[in-house]
Amino acid sequence: MAGKTEIAVIGAGKIGETIAALLLACTDYGVALIESDQEILDRIPAHPELTKVQLNVGAGHGLEGKALSDHLKGKFAVLSSAPFYLTKTIADAANSAGCHYLDLTEDVASTEYVRQLAEKSTQAFIPQCGLAPGFISIIANDVAARFDQLDTIRMCVGALPQYPSNSLNYNLTWSTDGVINEYCEPCVAIKDGVMMTVPPLEHLEHFSLDGINYESFNTSGGLGSLGETMLGKINNLSYQTIRYPGHRDIMKTLLHDLGLRQNRELLKNVLESAVPATMQDVVIIFVTVSGQSNGQLLQETYANKIYGAKVNGILRSAIQITTASSICTMLDLLKENQLPHKGFIRQEEVSLNQFLGNRFGQVYKNSTFPGSAYDGSSCNDLRNSL
Repeated sequence: MAGKTEIAVIGAGKIGETIAALLLACTDYGVALIESDQEILDRIPAHPELTKVQLNVGAGHGLEGKALSDHLKGKFAVLSSAPFYLTKTIADAANSAGCHYLDLTEDVASTEYVRQLAEKSTQAFIPQCGLAPGFISIIANDVAARFDQLDTIRMCVGALPQYPSNSLNYNLTWSTDGVINEYCEPCVAIKDGVMMTVPPLEHLEHFSLDGINYESFNTSGGLGSLGETMLGKINNLSYQTIRYPGHRDIMKTLLHDLGLRQNRELLKNVLESAVPATMQDVVIIFVTVSGQSNGQLLQETYANKIYGAKVNGILRSAIQITTASSICTMLDLLKENQLPHKGFIRQEEVSLNQFLGNRFGQVYKNSTFPGSAYDGSSCNDLRNSL
């Protein structure tokens, strides 16, 4: 692997395997894919620049007795697509090994731990590098910069089945742990200029896009660090998850009336045994910004749909494409010295043009501002550029 930039990817699930595939396809990265389940590793095709490592990160050591930090030594960066509850362990290992750290977590407490770690570290720590939190903050910050004075930013994102066929109007498209966590944990928002926490699953709203009705409601984590960035500059700022109408009410019944908020493992088992996954999904991004511009109260909206498509000849879901491409973009920008190599880095520190100008960021590039749907065609651009 001489001349390659050596990367570790932790977690070989839907997103982690896609991250590894994108990095390997562009030919200038070597990837160590770290996963606790050997059967999952065995299903991943061999590649000359891919090293598979069976390691139970939560237990601390693998079969060969080496700790995670030992596997990370000499790596340029580690990219975590592991469950949020492993964030602290992986961030500590990156710090000990002296490699940069990137993750996809939506968990607020874990991100605060990463921030504190970054204050004393000589490496870069870049959490929340996915779609939401992640790209959504870059979009919101870009639109907000068009206004002289801000009033309200409402950020909404959803990963939905194209063809819902159950009463939940939902299929599993990404981490079940992540979905449950964002439905249960407190949400950060700015209301009337004050930073506060608000309950998940509340503030139900409805909107229509391309003739289809959706609902949105508070969920945790999607705001990322944008709240701190915008505090003092805006009256209202919120993040909501998009679903088809009726989903929120059923989840409230499960979590609150049936008490599954206190038994998340049982809820996870129920969802994974009863709700099928799908590759036929659509990612919806809907950001509305209002404020003063040239002495007039105006509103501007970014709306985009991204569908599952083939990337490098393999069918990937929309949430795989968007999430994996986002963290790969941040890694690429770091490698190209377009980001600081030390300290805590916020997503909104990256400009939209900078993000879309990257080879991995091209999956978002065909978004029209505002309004029209994305047809997945820029996945061809990504495939060709790799």
